[in-house]
Amino acid sequence: MDLFPVLLSLRVSALATLWSVAIGLPLAWVFAFRRFPGRSILDAVITLPVVLPPSVLGYYLLLLIGRRGLIGSPLEAWFGVRLVFTWHAAVIAAVIAALPLFVRSARAAFEQVDESFLGAARTLGRGELVIFFRILLPLAWRGVLAGVVLCWARALGEFGATLLVAGNIPGRTQTMAIAIYDAVQAQDTARADALVAILTVTSVVVILTMNYLGRASVRRRHVRRNRPLPERGRS
Repeated sequence: MDLFPVLLSLRVSALATLWSVAIGLPLAWVFAFRRFPGRSILDAVITLPVVLPPSVLGYYLLLLIGRRGLIGSPLEAWFGVRLVFTWHAAVIAAVIAALPLFVRSARAAFEQVDESFLGAARTLGRGELVIFFRILLPLAWRGVLAGVVLCWARALGEFGATLLVAGNIPGRTQTMAIAIYDAVQAQDTARADALVAILTVTSVVVILTMNYLGRASVRRRHVRRNRPLPERGRS
């Protein structure tokens, strides 16, 4: 069996998750702690891919990164870079589809953190970056980790928008979800069953690994909290 769709899907989902985390963490922080004009509109735009049909999402992406698109046209004219019908377009589609899930989860986790801890750090002269990485993230890591898992799973299973902007080119842009669709259309049940099994097992292994890491971190924190203090020498 050709493993290209499996390898491509893993690459696309990994890159999409990295990009979603890099973009989503600042957005989640802004939505959790900042108020500004147009905040609700920006929130609606980011959440829109969750409620839009995948075909509509893919059509909007074509208007942006297509050869005559708002971004795709100048990229191809000035730099000779064509995004549409490449695996890079599959990554972009996966990021757009998965980003709202990560932002929602991370934002909820940030909003549950007691702001008095953050305020105390500011009074001690800590900068916002230090507060973010040393206080906020360690306190909100469970929600952020859940967002990473949701984001990765959504990117791995992305189909509709990917089909429109990346196409179905075997050996180039055919992800697992598209390959399964192809196999079902061709009545190749053996290939479809194999790809479905690989996709299911991979997803379960990743989720179980994330859960294990989360439980291990909780156990380590519990041990540190209950560790007896060293006895002081008598004077």
